[in-house]
Amino acid sequence: MLDICLLGTGGMLPLPYRALTSLMVRYNGSNILIDCGEGTQNQIRLQGWSFKPIDVICITHFHADHISGLPGLLLTMGNAERTEPLTMIGPKGLEKVVNSLRIIAPDLPFDIKFIELEEAYKELNICGLRLQAFKVNHKVTCYGYSLILDRAGKFDVNRAKALGLPVQYWGMLQKGESVTYEGKEYNSSQVMGASRKGLKVTYCTDTRPMDIIIKQAEDADLFICEGMYGEDDKLENAKENKHMTMMEAAGLAMKANPKELWLTHYSPATARPQEFEDKIREIFPRTVMSKDRRTIELKFED
Repeated sequence: MLDICLLGTGGMLPLPYRALTSLMVRYNGSNILIDCGEGTQNQIRLQGWSFKPIDVICITHFHADHISGLPGLLLTMGNAERTEPLTMIGPKGLEKVVNSLRIIAPDLPFDIKFIELEEAYKELNICGLRLQAFKVNHKVTCYGYSLILDRAGKFDVNRAKALGLPVQYWGMLQKGESVTYEGKEYNSSQVMGASRKGLKVTYCTDTRPMDIIIKQAEDADLFICEGMYGEDDKLENAKENKHMTMMEAAGLAMKANPKELWLTHYSPATARPQEFEDKIREIFPRTVMSKDRRTIELKFED
């Protein structure tokens, strides 16, 4: 099960009624934060979620609306008596950028481990999840992220019995471990069925449309994508600034076929994104015009 909260939905600058885009994912006692613009910690507090168990912070790119809230958040985490190390993931130069911001937050009771991305694609294992980072097309180096929770196949009791293994070894095989019994080694593939469908969330913002985004969002349970502009005459602005229109985001979703598309990162000039809802849903019917702190609990299929 994954708890998802889109903390804010704004781009460029925070508004009185719209915070900057960031995403928090909770899984098995761990929290993962993607982007941390100005005021992100306030959105976490309004949601009623905790700062202390944030284990990983992923940064898409080094523009202020995606990272300027970091010093305050780190101080708040330190004041919450956190001592466990924090992992930060982002484009090359992340450590230098974060340490520059930490001039106003120099003393923290926990260490920070930096993972800097240089490749066009990289997969990491974090907090029991697979994190896939993929480079997108913005004015500066920028990454999108997919979080994947894999699901093992069903345990086959009859196959375990046929092997003659005592019950006390079954749990180890279910966890993917190998066991030795009466001089013979057994592994999980002997008792587990084929892998079942897991859960997948893809988050992508500040980019032009790309094939890699379609590939990453393919059959995702949730695709969160920027829809900077809704007006038809803003396409040239989107191209010039390397952003995406709502219609372009819906076009990507139509090809990727996720269960749901949440639009985010609205332009400050877009006061009412809902005005474009009908037009966008003609392209991809399962589109949601997100509001701040929209939340969903994703569960495995039966």
